[in-house]
Amino acid sequence: MKLYEFKAKELMRKHGIPIPMGQVVSSPDEIKTLPGPVMVKAQVLIGGRGKAGGIKPAETVDEAKKAASAILGMNIKGYVTKQVLLEQRLEVDKELYLGMTIDRSRRGMLLMASASGGMDIESVPDDKLLMLSIDPLMGYQQFIGRRVASFLELPKEQATQVMGIVSKIYELAESEDAELVEINPLVITKDGKVVAGDAKITIDSDAMFRHKEYDELEEDLTPLEAKAKKLDIAFVQLDGNIGVIANGAGLTMATLDSINMFGGKAGVFLDLGGTDDPEKVREAMQLMSEANPKVILLNIFGGITKCDTVAKGVLEAIKDIKNKVPIVARIKGVNEELGREMLSNAGMIPASGLSEAAEKASKESLR
Repeated sequence: MKLYEFKAKELMRKHGIPIPMGQVVSSPDEIKTLPGPVMVKAQVLIGGRGKAGGIKPAETVDEAKKAASAILGMNIKGYVTKQVLLEQRLEVDKELYLGMTIDRSRRGMLLMASASGGMDIESVPDDKLLMLSIDPLMGYQQFIGRRVASFLELPKEQATQVMGIVSKIYELAESEDAELVEINPLVITKDGKVVAGDAKITIDSDAMFRHKEYDELEEDLTPLEAKAKKLDIAFVQLDGNIGVIANGAGLTMATLDSINMFGGKAGVFLDLGGTDDPEKVREAMQLMSEANPKVILLNIFGGITKCDTVAKGVLEAIKDIKNKVPIVARIKGVNEELGREMLSNAGMIPASGLSEAAEKASKESLR
């Protein structure tokens, strides 16, 4: 479960990590006073809110109300803003990055740090990013914090503060069963304080039984994601324009990687799992159509799933779809010849392998 920024910062404060003063409101009328100049920030579980106009400065109560009115109800990449965080504006001297996530290959936690804060971590050059694995049997040790402070080349006063925050991040991740704890940026203010400027925390869904305090938290779903949840279809909206339909989590992720390799960008993906129910496939295709991708990549491996019954569901679905888009079809497994023939006869773009399918879909998306 992803936590909103304000909820993530509440957790950080609970564990002793400094955060700016702030308040959460769902209506401009709730704004009575300010702790000084503030930033009014949309509370949505998606990146890019700043570029979308979801973060605005305010000096006075009236300006804060005006900014909140503009942001509340704003649709940011499919997520409707229901709350805003009014947060004390920081006088920024330097922005750092600090994060911790699970390193499944090493079966432990991975600590990441960079002096290039404010950037997406994927954009940080390797030589500017420190990655340290933490042995789960040893846990956090003080030398880890010292290593981070040394890498960031901080003065003594700020180094001491950062070392304390590093230890608190590990404590938070361990006690709250967090898969991700990220502070970006970790701000060094002009008066030398180190404060969490932003916060992202993801709690392991399989550990929710240990955290009853999250039971009442509302999931922030797009309308299509909410519809998919009711239909019991695994459905995720991303930023690109290629719609991906695959069966099985591993095949779905491999498809996304292949698209990226050929310069494409997935916009929506859904996982059919092991179903070959034509009705379920039809519902999935209709959901995909509502997401309005530029091209759809259908990648089916038929083990339990029979290729011809999946093809039947696809053909039934496209009869009702008004916005026709190219469909690249790669179908493999039980009854694949029959399924491939059915889809090819319907005018879909055939592909014999994953790489070929990803390449064709990527080219179609760039037309």
